Amino acid sequence: MKPHFLIAPNAFKNSLSAGEAALAIRDGLLKSGLDCTCECFPIGDGGDGTVDLIIQRLGGTRHEAEARDPLGRKITTYFGLIPSPAIPSPPTSPAPNAAATPTALIEMANASGLRLLTNTELNPLRALSHGTGDLIRAALDKKTRRIIIGMGGSATVDGGTGILETLGARFLDVNDAPLKNLPQTLINLSSINTSGLDPRLANTELIVLCDVDNRLLGPSGSAAVFGPQKGASPQAVGQLDAALSRLADIVQKQTGRDMTKVIYGGTAGGAAAGLYGLLNATLVNGIDYFLEITDFDKALSSATWVITGEGSIDETTLQGKGPFGVASRAKNKGLPVIGLAGKIPLEPSAGLKKYFDTLLTIGNEPADLADALKNTAPNLTRTAEAIAHLLNHPNL
Repeated sequence: MKPHFLIAPNAFKNSLSAGEAALAIRDGLLKSGLDCTCECFPIGDGGDGTVDLIIQRLGGTRHEAEARDPLGRKITTYFGLIPSPAIPSPPTSPAPNAAATPTALIEMANASGLRLLTNTELNPLRALSHGTGDLIRAALDKKTRRIIIGMGGSATVDGGTGILETLGARFLDVNDAPLKNLPQTLINLSSINTSGLDPRLANTELIVLCDVDNRLLGPSGSAAVFGPQKGASPQAVGQLDAALSRLADIVQKQTGRDMTKVIYGGTAGGAAAGLYGLLNATLVNGIDYFLEITDFDKALSSATWVITGEGSIDETTLQGKGPFGVASRAKNKGLPVIGLAGKIPLEPSAGLKKYFDTLLTIGNEPADLADALKNTAPNLTRTAEAIAHLLNHPNL
């Protein structure tokens, strides 16, 4: 029987989308002359691009909407709609009947993303997530009762306050005056008025796809780990962490929900925690949910080899990133897994070896980062071709 390759890479950050990476790998396998078949199944773990993949795989449609970028400028972007009942609710969902209505899909990066700003504009003390709230409102106008939000790639560390303000929450100081210049002024937060929240939210299931498992605060929290990537100085990181801590204190006081304890809460600068704390959103591991709703196990049932990958595969991959989700499901079915990346450990850990039969770097010569990113597609193709040649001549 000829081998059948299931090609399921994540995006290669700053270089290729997951779909482009899958096609590059497929091209190499077919170029080799190996008598094989291939299925491209690009994946997303909640990061930038995940929502588009779900829309494509489940036959959804895009709907144009006006929103604000992280600095408040008006832009035209889109969200997706999937007909019911294509997507089941997570087991922990508080609103399982929402499956009877169309599902809205929102990519936070479309309105609140890093890619919307220049390097000189990055400033998480000023950037806000209002635009993602604009998209939620637009989705509610379509009479959906379920909204899935992919939160990767945001430019914000505002604890979701921009989203929540757009939806009607008011963040007040000790004099009951609305705070201005969020998120840096959250340190002065005294109370949150939720009486103006859009009433449609009470009957809407919110599911947040998370691509990291960091909690909200501390050295592994949203400000410390992701703030510098979004332009925060060491001083700004301290300010943001203190601001988010104050937000968490007030939310717990008013709702009883502890934003600091929830896993995945640090996603998107704490936006996941904010939506959990004030809107009771369900936070889920992005790759597990993606693979479940796109019926990845069905694709696995006909595979003899699985190839996955992303920019870097290391010990942190095992914390729930895309290639780990693919590899763990493949191993449950006894399938061999090849991981391709721009960077892998010199000595892969026992944990990595448990899930990946082999890890291969795709570079073939010393190169700086800019050249490596530029050549990701040809390097994937060349590496996949080499793999196929080896399989075609197993005695070499």
